[in-house]
Amino acid sequence: MPRRPSRARQSTRRKPQRASWRTRPTKATFDASLKCLRPRGFFVSFGTTTGAPPPVEAATLQKLGSLYFTRPTLMTYTAKREDLVMSANRLFEVVLAGKVKIEIEQRFAMKDAAQAHRDLESRKTTGSTVLLP
Repeated sequence: MPRRPSRARQSTRRKPQRASWRTRPTKATFDASLKCLRPRGFFVSFGTTTGAPPPVEAATLQKLGSLYFTRPTLMTYTAKREDLVMSANRLFEVVLAGKVKIEIEQRFAMKDAAQAHRDLESRKTTGSTVLLP
């Protein structure tokens, strides 16, 4: 019996992907993300909004095509000043070139900074939040 393609594979027209990035991997999305990858694909799990991702079995990565799994942190990639500057420059280059659009979802006056923090902590915000003078 043929295996039913994952929802992630269906959303990519069943074409195996080079990489999958997940900020909130649940067991279901985690498994679907792995199954949409091509051999030697990269699964990148970052962020902690919903806690740690499910455990990864090395044999699963092997069986699904010698996949790579990584859980990067910004601090590791910007620990040295020159790496931080290089990363910031690259980000500004793609933003200024229009390749990345930053959408500001919330704006708070500086006098309302405490409320902004409460909203962030209670997950009432989405996207970018900006404090204005």
